Amino acid sequence: MSVIIKKCSREDLQILQQISVETFNDTFKYQNSPENMKTYLEKAFNYKQLEKELSNIYSEFFFISFNEELAGYLKVNINDSQSEKTGDDSLEIERIYIRIKFQRKGLGKYLIDKATDVAMIQNKKMIWLGVWEKNEKAIDFYKKIGFVQTGAHSFFMGDEEQIDFIMTKTLA
Repeated sequence: MSVIIKKCSREDLQILQQISVETFNDTFKYQNSPENMKTYLEKAFNYKQLEKELSNIYSEFFFISFNEELAGYLKVNINDSQSEKTGDDSLEIERIYIRIKFQRKGLGKYLIDKATDVAMIQNKKMIWLGVWEKNEKAIDFYKKIGFVQTGAHSFFMGDEEQIDFIMTKTLA
């Protein structure tokens, strides 16, 4: 088993867009209306939006490959790029997206470890993320590796308001 994590660059924009749409759609299409999915995917993962995110100095993207095949990616944010005001001593894990065929291979843990490494290098004391209240598999995974629910916030899927649990983990 070979796992490689590499930082994304602007040259990766097209594949980043493809894998974003694929993984988000595969994960959430059965719990949301086609209209809301279409609206969200077009807004969140259009070329200009992803280019803007990739250019942000307070955000980083990392691809993960499994046996030389692209399996998913991680997006982390610090400072003003975080989607919630959690302070300068925290790092947000905004996205951990793993393609279906690579799920249950431990890759999520590799990406959490990468986020933790980035946070430690930047002297952050906490990592946090938002996870949809109905994504029980993800919630169970985060709890298993030391995250606790500390709040909630709204997330809009098209015109539908949904609730994301905010889960945090204090770093040693």
